[in-house]
Amino acid sequence: MSKKYEEIILWVREQTGKGNLRYGDRLPPEKKLMEQFSVSRQTVRRALKTLGDEGVVESRRGSGTYVCEKKRVRSGREVRIAAMLTYADTYIFPSILKGMEGGITDAGCVLQISVTDNAVEKERMILREFIRNRSIDGLIAETVRSGLPNPNLDLYRELEKTGIPILFINSFYRELDCPHVSMDDSRAGYLAARHLLECGHTRIGGIFKADDGQGHLRYAGYTRALIERDIKVIGRSIIWMDSEEIHEMEGEGSRIMKRLEGCTACVCYNDEIAYRLVSLMRNAGKKVPDDLSIVGIDNSSLARFCTVPLTSVNNPVEELGKTAAGQMVRCVTGDEPMETMELEPELVVRDSVRVVCEFGG
Repeated sequence: MSKKYEEIILWVREQTGKGNLRYGDRLPPEKKLMEQFSVSRQTVRRALKTLGDEGVVESRRGSGTYVCEKKRVRSGREVRIAAMLTYADTYIFPSILKGMEGGITDAGCVLQISVTDNAVEKERMILREFIRNRSIDGLIAETVRSGLPNPNLDLYRELEKTGIPILFINSFYRELDCPHVSMDDSRAGYLAARHLLECGHTRIGGIFKADDGQGHLRYAGYTRALIERDIKVIGRSIIWMDSEEIHEMEGEGSRIMKRLEGCTACVCYNDEIAYRLVSLMRNAGKKVPDDLSIVGIDNSSLARFCTVPLTSVNNPVEELGKTAAGQMVRCVTGDEPMETMELEPELVVRDSVRVVCEFGG
C-alpha cells in the first residue's frame, strides 16, 4: 500500500474520530480528494474501498461516499447483542424493541432479534444456534412459560460457560443465577386490586396467566391487597389460563361468566385479557363498569382504545428495553457487572371502574 493511500485512510479516520465527519456525512468527491492528496483516482478508490471493507464508509451509487454508523469492535469484529423475545410485532413488544434498539445501536453495537413464539422448542433451537455459531457477545432473553419447568436451562448454563452474559427481560427463570430487568409484577397486581378496593369493591375476581412467572407474581400482589383489607380470597373467582386459552376466551364465555358470578370487579393479568373480558360482557348483555369493573395491566394500546377505555397499571416497556440494552452494552464493552432491576408500575385511571356508593357494596 502506498504512502498516499495510507494518508487518505488516516485522514478519514481522524475526521470521523474528531467528529468533523459524522454518521451520514458525505465525503469530499473523488476529484477533491485527488487534489487534496495529489494522487491518482485509482489511489483514492483503493483507499475508499479499504475504508468500505472496514465499515467506516459506504458508497451510494450516483450519490457519493458516506460515513457509516460506527460499530463497536470486539476481538476484531463488531459487537453483536441478541434479543430473544417471545413475540416482536404485537402488544407491548414493539415498544420494548424500540427502547432496546436505541440503546444498542446508539452505542455502536448490532442488535440481532430472534423470536420464540413462546415455544420451548423454538427457544431450544435458537439457543443451540447461539452456542454452535458463537456469533453473539451478549443475550437479552425473554423467558418462555417461566411459570412451568423449563427443559432448556442446560443450554442457558452452557451459553454462560462460553462467556456470553445473559440478561432476562420481563420475567426470569428462578433456577438460573442471572439478573433480570422487569416491572415489579407483584406491585402491579397489588395496585390493580387496591384501586378496586378503594373504589368500594370487595367481591373482586381475578384472571391470571398460569404458565409464566409474571402471572404468579401479579396474583401474589392481588392477594396481598385483599388480605391487607381482611377480605377473603375466593378460589372459585380466580381463573387461571395458559397462553393458548387466552386466545380462545370467546369460546369459554359461559364458563368465565359463571366463575365471576357475584363479583363486582375483576383484576386481569394483562390488557389483552381485560379487552377480551369487555367483549364477553357485551356478548352476555352486561355492561362495563356498571355490572363489572375491570382493571388490566400493561397500559397498552388495547387499554387506550377499548370500547370502554380500561383502567390499567402502566408497564414502562420502552424504559425496560432501554435499561436492559444499557446494562448489556456496558457489560460487553466495559465489563461492568449487570444487576437485577424491577421498575415501578403506576396506575392509569380510565372508565372501566365504577365507584361503589358504600364500602362493601
